Amino acid sequence: MFVHVVNFWLKKDLSEADRQKFVEGVKSLSNIESIKTFSVGPPAATDRPVIDRSYDFCELTVFDDAAGHDEYQVHPLHLKFIDDCKHLWEKVLIYDSESI
Repeated sequence: MFVHVVNFWLKKDLSEADRQKFVEGVKSLSNIESIKTFSVGPPAATDRPVIDRSYDFCELTVFDDAAGHDEYQVHPLHLKFIDDCKHLWEKVLIYDSESI
């Protein structure tokens, strides 16, 4: 299994319409065929010293393997999301892992 976690820090001065544009864009990624599990949302309400809650949204995608992830990276929906929404975030941090 290949796990792809993307944390987004949105620009602070976004309008509600811009935030909604981001949400709709990121949710559109769930339609990419190679994704086996998809989740996106804001930080949970958990609050412990080891938890980073500084991001605005976390996208979790799970693929069967690295090949599925590679397909996702060049998929037209992924490229459209980046093109349409990259101006809305100030930082993106990605964690990729493979199950052992």
